[in-house]
Amino acid sequence: MASTSAGNAAPVVEPHSSVLSWDRARATARDAGEALPVETRPLHNAHGRALAAPLIARTDLPSFDTSAMDGWAVSGPGPWRLTGGEVLAGDAPSPLATGDAVGIATGAPLPPGATSVLRHEHGRVDGERLTDLVGGRTDGQDVRPRGRECAEGDVLLPAGTAITPAVLGMAAAAGYDRLEVHQRPSVELLVLGDELLDSGTPRDGRVRDALSPMLQPWLRTRAEVIGCRRLPDELDALREAIAASTADVVITTGSTAAGPVDHLHTALGELGARLLVDSVAVRPGHPMLLAALPDGGRLVGLPGNPLAAVAGVVTLAMPLLDRLGGHSAVEDRTARAGDLLPHPESTRLVPVQVRDGVAQPLAFGGPAMLRGLTLADGLAVLPPSEGPPPEDVVLLPLGWG
Repeated sequence: MASTSAGNAAPVVEPHSSVLSWDRARATARDAGEALPVETRPLHNAHGRALAAPLIARTDLPSFDTSAMDGWAVSGPGPWRLTGGEVLAGDAPSPLATGDAVGIATGAPLPPGATSVLRHEHGRVDGERLTDLVGGRTDGQDVRPRGRECAEGDVLLPAGTAITPAVLGMAAAAGYDRLEVHQRPSVELLVLGDELLDSGTPRDGRVRDALSPMLQPWLRTRAEVIGCRRLPDELDALREAIAASTADVVITTGSTAAGPVDHLHTALGELGARLLVDSVAVRPGHPMLLAALPDGGRLVGLPGNPLAAVAGVVTLAMPLLDRLGGHSAVEDRTARAGDLLPHPESTRLVPVQVRDGVAQPLAFGGPAMLRGLTLADGLAVLPPSEGPPPEDVVLLPLGWG
C-alpha cells in the first residue's frame, strides 16, 4: 500500500474506546495525512487537482487597451472624420489623429491616440463624417483599460485552490502553459456484502449494490480510483484485500458495526492497524471508522446503508482526500434553518433543499434511502441539542462533480 506521508503523527484511538464528536472526527480525518508530492502538469491535464503554488499573473489583463464594444475608436471630441477600414481582434492598429475615427470590433486593441469607443448604435455616419447621437462622451468610455482585471505580479489564487475549468481559463489568460499541482491520492473501493446484486431488481432477499455506482464518480472528483472490488462477507477475503491494496486510501462499505458478519474490526486488528476514529456521534452513519494501516496507508470504513455511507464520505473520506491532494479547507456555507429538528446527543446530517436562503429537509431521508438525496442541495449540519434548531445551520456541499 502506498504511503500517505503521515508518519506517526496521527493520534491513536483504541478500538471502541470512545465515540468522537462529529467536529472532532472530521478534524481527525483532515489531520490524518499530509499533502502528496508536487508535480508539473499541462493545463489540459490539471483539472480537479489543487494548486501547489499561488497563481501569479504573468501579464497585465487585458495586456493592452481593448474595445469593449463594436463601433468606432475615436480621438477627441466629435464629430469625427472616418479614416476607413476597421480594427479587428489580433490587429496591430496604426495611430489615430485627433478628430479621426476608425471602425473597431469588440476585443480589438485600441489604436494609439484613441480616447474612447463610440458604440455602433450610438453613432451616425454621413459620408466620412461620424457624429455621436447620445453625447456626454468621456475619455475611456467603452474601453477595457490595460490591467483592469489584474496587473503583472498580482496573486490571482492561493495555493490549495481546486483547479476548476474557470481556473484553467484564468491560468491560460495569465500566461501559463503548465501548473504546479499536488498529486492526487489513489483510492481502492472494497464493497462488502453477500446480499448485493450487480444488476436487475432486488430479489430473493438480496438488494442492488447502490454504493459502487454512487461512490466511484464522487471519489473521482478528489482521487484516482484504481479499483472497485466486491467482496464476500468473509474475514480472510477482507483481510487479504486490505493487505494487498496499493492505494493511498482504502474505502470499505459495510462491516463497520458489530453484527455476525461484520469483520472489519477483526481484520484491522489482525493487520496491526491503528484506529484513529472508531464511531462518531452523528446520525446517520455513526459506525464509521478511520484507521492507519501499518505501511502508511489509510482506511475509511463507511456504513453499508446508502445515506449513512454518504455521511461517512463527507465526515471522513473527503477531508482526508482533500488534505492528501493539497486542497485548502473550504469555508463553511450557512443557511437559515427551516423545519429541522436536532438530536439531543448526536450531530444530524440532513439532506436539504435551499430556497430563498432557507434549508428545508427533504422527505425520504432515512439512513437506507437515497431518494431525498437525489434532490438535495447539500447536507445541513445540526449540532446536538435538546432545544430548537439554531437560527443558522452549516450547509455541506456534496460536490458530486
